[in-house]
Amino acid sequence: MSKRDYYEVLGVARDASDEDLKKAYRRCAMKHHPDRNPGDHAAEAAFKECKEAYEVLSDGNRRRAYDQHGHAAFEHGMGGAGPGPGYADMGDIFGDIFGNIFGGGAQRGPRRGADVGYVMELSLEEAVGGVERQIEIPTLDECDTCHGSGSADGKLDTCETCQGRGQVRFQRGIFSMQQACPHCGGRGKTVANPCGDCHGQGRIERTKTLQVKIPAGVDNGDRIRLAGEGEAGPAGSPPGDLYVEVRVREHEIFQRDGDDLHCEVPIRISQAALGDTIRVPTLGGEVELRIPAETQTGKLFRLRDKGVKSVRSRKPGDLYCRAVVETPINLTTEQRELLEKFEATFVGDGARRHSPRASTFLDGVKGFWDRMTS
Repeated sequence: MSKRDYYEVLGVARDASDEDLKKAYRRCAMKHHPDRNPGDHAAEAAFKECKEAYEVLSDGNRRRAYDQHGHAAFEHGMGGAGPGPGYADMGDIFGDIFGNIFGGGAQRGPRRGADVGYVMELSLEEAVGGVERQIEIPTLDECDTCHGSGSADGKLDTCETCQGRGQVRFQRGIFSMQQACPHCGGRGKTVANPCGDCHGQGRIERTKTLQVKIPAGVDNGDRIRLAGEGEAGPAGSPPGDLYVEVRVREHEIFQRDGDDLHCEVPIRISQAALGDTIRVPTLGGEVELRIPAETQTGKLFRLRDKGVKSVRSRKPGDLYCRAVVETPINLTTEQRELLEKFEATFVGDGARRHSPRASTFLDGVKGFWDRMTS
C-alpha cells in the first residue's frame, strides 16, 4: 500500500509554518494516541503515520528533500532510532547510488553501534519543571576484558580478504561496486585469538544504568539525544546514541495545548449569578480569580503567563479557566424551599430577560416547529 502524502496526513497546506505543523501534529496525536484508543489498531496505525509525517516535515532538511523527491527521498537507509522512521540523509542516498557506481563508497570504516530508544513517562509537573531520572537500559556494551577489541591478547591481524582496506570491490555488469568487507566488517583487521568473554565481538549484553536530566518544558513526543550512550559498536567501533522519548501522563486537572494550559473551574449558581472571587490552582500555586456577576457556563478566563514555558519558548503560555456552573445536590429542606421561592419569581414574559440562553433556545424551537408545520 502506497504511503499517503505527509501534508495530507497532518491536514496542512504545503506552505504550512513550523507552528502550524506542530499544532496539526498535536491534534492528530491526541486524537489517535494508543492510550486514548486501547485495542484500536486503526488508531495506532494513524498515530504512527502522523508521528512519521511530523518527524519528516518538522526538520528543515528532511522537509526540503520530501518536497523535492516525495517518499522516494527516504527509500534508502531506513530505520534507526536517531533520524526517525523512514529517514535517510540525502548524502547517504547519493553516496550509496553514485559512490558505488564510480568506485567510491558511503561507508569507509567499521559500522557504528545501533541507536537505542527509551520511553520515559512523566507527570505534567515533571515535564514542566524538569526532572533528573536514573534509568536502566539493556544494551550491548563494551567488553571490559578486551576493552572492545575482541582480542584476548590485544593483537589484531590484517584482514586477508580486503588486505586491510576494510572495503571489497566486485563487478556487477558494467559497474564496479564496493562495500564494507564482510569478513572484518570494515575494520581491516581480524582477531586471531578471540576474547573468551565476548567471543571476539568486543561487546557483551548487560544492563546499563544512566542518569538522565530532562530539561524543563518538554512535551509529549519530545526526544532527548544522549550521544554515545547507545549500543557499543562491533569490535571497538564507535557506539550509537540513546534517544529518550518523553510521554506525559494525563493530568487530573490540566490539559496542555502547546504552551497553554486549560482547566475547568466549577462554581455554584449563586456565585455565577452574584459574582465572587475564588481561588484556582496553577502549576505555581493558587491564585485569585474574580467571577463577575451573571457568569454563564463555558465562559473562559485567561490568566496570563500561568501556562508552560517550553524548551523552545522565551516566555510562558497562559492558563485558560472554563467556568462550569454546578447544580447543587443533597439539598436541605430550607435550601429547597428557598429555591422554590426563587423559581416562583420566574413567571410570564419577565422570565425571558433573566434567562437569555433559554429564551434564544425556545425561540429557535418555535421557529423550527413553524417551519415543519408550514
